[in-house]
Amino acid sequence: MNEDDLLRLLHTPMPYGKYRGYKLADLPGHYLNWYARVGFPKGELGRLLALMQEIDHNGLAWLLDPLRTPTDAGDAIAQCLS
Repeated sequence: MNEDDLLRLLHTPMPYGKYRGYKLADLPGHYLNWYARVGFPKGELGRLLALMQEIDHNGLAWLLDPLRTPTDAGDAIAQCLS
């Protein structure tokens, strides 16, 4: 993991599925845990999902907060309301 990975979690949208369009950092824990059980996708997406699951599982999601911009927060709120 490097600092660029943390920024990718904040800016990469989930490309498909129930949470399509959500930033990887904003995916719910139960969804990340489901991927951990059934297997993460191959490639960069799977690597980032596994990283986010590890961060979430260990209660470290707050580490991403200093990297968020006001736009990130607005995106997360909009996703929850839709």
